[in-house]
Amino acid sequence: DEAVNGLNIRPDGIYIDGTFGRGGHSRLILSRLGAEGRLLAIDRDPQAIAVAKTIDDPRFSIVHGPFSQLADYVDERNLTGKIDGILLDLGVSSPQLDDAERGFSFMRDGPLDMRMDPTRGQSAAEWLQTAEEADIAWVIKTFGEERFGKRIARAIVERNRIEPMTRTKELAEVIAAAMPVKDKHKHPATRTFQAVRIWVNSELEEIEQALKSSLSVLAPGGRLSIISFHSLEDRIVKRFMREQSRGPQVPAGIPMTEAQLKKLGGRELRALGKLMPGEEEVAENPRARSSVLRIAERTNA
Repeated sequence: DEAVNGLNIRPDGIYIDGTFGRGGHSRLILSRLGAEGRLLAIDRDPQAIAVAKTIDDPRFSIVHGPFSQLADYVDERNLTGKIDGILLDLGVSSPQLDDAERGFSFMRDGPLDMRMDPTRGQSAAEWLQTAEEADIAWVIKTFGEERFGKRIARAIVERNRIEPMTRTKELAEVIAAAMPVKDKHKHPATRTFQAVRIWVNSELEEIEQALKSSLSVLAPGGRLSIISFHSLEDRIVKRFMREQSRGPQVPAGIPMTEAQLKKLGGRELRALGKLMPGEEEVAENPRARSSVLRIAERTNA
């Protein structure tokens, strides 16, 4: 697995799997660790936590919570600055999509929920019933990159006024009916479902916070290995790695001594490149088609 290879695992290293899911990456990391190695896994999905608790391995521990708080989890264990690698596999997981009861999929009818942690926060149905039309339109346009966001938002609000929607199928039908033009290759609800899911789970803020935290927890030479599944996620990861690889930008013409420049600090990361999935991987897992893996290394700065 390229994402795990990207961590450049040392047998005695300490690693974080920020998105445990069903444990595929965690098990692979454990298989490469020696007796002294350690793995801290994180997930906010209670179903993922239940699976993680079946792993009986003294080198492994699991935290139930969002990966945006990884700096806190690391600090509680006195491991700040000692982490040798962090892996994040962003977005919704296949088991979440495949389980109709979670409400992530427009292909399967289920409760209109979409929360990665169903024990916290507002469900998609609750948010769509209480949000202003303009806010819904903004979310659909911003996080779904959907050009018919205003039309869809109007249709959602009108439908909820008549009878509140509680099922994914109802929302998918309302979206499809509101679309003036259909894309031959995409289900009409694809972009809107993505947008609502991102909003309900604060996904992009979570990513930004986790990336910032990674700088404080990684040891020099520690790796960051991140899989994104759509352009909004990848844009955040790419921008972060590029900015941290550049170091502080000083406007031209401002005289500075060497000591002052040193105080500004150097580059925090070294970007090691990106990988797209090969044909074989896509054939095995069609959902990997749009994925991008980016890897960076913590400098000594």
